[in-house]
Amino acid sequence: MPSRYRYSKLLRRSRVIWGSFSLWKPRMVFWCGALAIGVISVGFAKLADLAQNAFGSLTSSGEWAFLLPLVLTPAGFILSAYLAATLFPNSGGSGIPQAIAARHLHDAEDRTRLLSLKIAFGKIVLTVLGLFSGASIGREGPTVQVGASIMLAVARFGGMAQARGLILAGSAAGIAAAFNTPLAGIVFAIEEMSRTYESRANGLVLTAVILSGLAALGLSGSYNYFGMASAAPTELRDWGLVLICGVGGGALGAAFSGFALHFGQKIRRWAQPQPLKRMLALAGVCGLAIAVIGVASGGTTFGTGYEQARGAVEGNALPLLFFLEKLAASFLSMLSGIPGGIFAPSLAVGAGFGSTIGSLLGTSIALAAILGMAGYFAGVVQAPMTAFVIILEMTGDHQAVIPIMAVSMIGYVTSRILSREPLYHGLSRVFIAAAIRARRAAEKEPESTRT
Repeated sequence: MPSRYRYSKLLRRSRVIWGSFSLWKPRMVFWCGALAIGVISVGFAKLADLAQNAFGSLTSSGEWAFLLPLVLTPAGFILSAYLAATLFPNSGGSGIPQAIAARHLHDAEDRTRLLSLKIAFGKIVLTVLGLFSGASIGREGPTVQVGASIMLAVARFGGMAQARGLILAGSAAGIAAAFNTPLAGIVFAIEEMSRTYESRANGLVLTAVILSGLAALGLSGSYNYFGMASAAPTELRDWGLVLICGVGGGALGAAFSGFALHFGQKIRRWAQPQPLKRMLALAGVCGLAIAVIGVASGGTTFGTGYEQARGAVEGNALPLLFFLEKLAASFLSMLSGIPGGIFAPSLAVGAGFGSTIGSLLGTSIALAAILGMAGYFAGVVQAPMTAFVIILEMTGDHQAVIPIMAVSMIGYVTSRILSREPLYHGLSRVFIAAAIRARRAAEKEPESTRT
């Protein structure tokens, strides 16, 4: 009897131990995934910087080297578009629309067509290739798709059923680690990714942002993306910047997003008879046009535009037409379909627009650049809270909190009047429709061909 009692007691203890393991396993896998997002985001940033610096070195190392983009850029675009279409389907573009679309899909197989570790790897490689080719793209949007892909893999490996919440958490962690802006990551998840507050997912989002941020902080240290700014309105004309940058930046942002959605639809119809051949031709033409713009601008429109934007935030005026040249290069990069984001180029366009307005009005270039970024970015993504928080965290300009908030709201309202559909959500519909068509085609496929 005592031995039987001891055996049953030991069995109950083992069940408790195994039960606790099954309870803690998904948590540990989730924590590891969040940390991995931070580490990979930092590595991605390093590779992106190396690629952009390599392009700059190649195109400035000889007497005629400045003409090298006329060959390198279109060739790089064609190669990137080919690899995206053949080896890494659904890796093209920003990556944020894919993450939004995956949250709206209910079937696990449909989600993995948009978010997977293979796609995440391809997204990193092809974004780096685009920057090495001189494309006007950023790595922040792609980091969202990478983070969401890692978290979807976490859901599978850890046996977690909260796929939609995990995609949201991975997206927020990606933005937070890419910009070193944890608050912006959380606001981005609520305002842009979900368009609503989801109380069930808030713990996942917060935990993912904290852990990915800690990993990025440990590897890169604490820093502000654009350094520390202290610009503030001191005169009446400085306050005039709020209205001009808000309305003007919002109108420019609406034009970018509206034309991107319109021409994107036209291009998809045009490419249908021979999609691969025609999209490669389009990528080559866009690459050549970007190379011409880059050569004409002295190389300032190539890459993310980080150096130009930071210079403007520090008070160094940019050429008056830089924002138009950068906007054209960014628009063509997006239309080409190659992997790459629009966050960083949008900030450069906004900084250039603000710098031009500041130069014409004789106001503070630094303040004008910051307000220009807020107005244009809010106009492009139609997410005023994200625009305000992300720019405040990137510049550390707490003296201009109210002007940045006001410009973000004015830019958003202006953009909504001119362009009703938000860019990322409009683009996500393309991926949702493609997933539905693929599922219907699979359901109609004869049983003999499946086996």
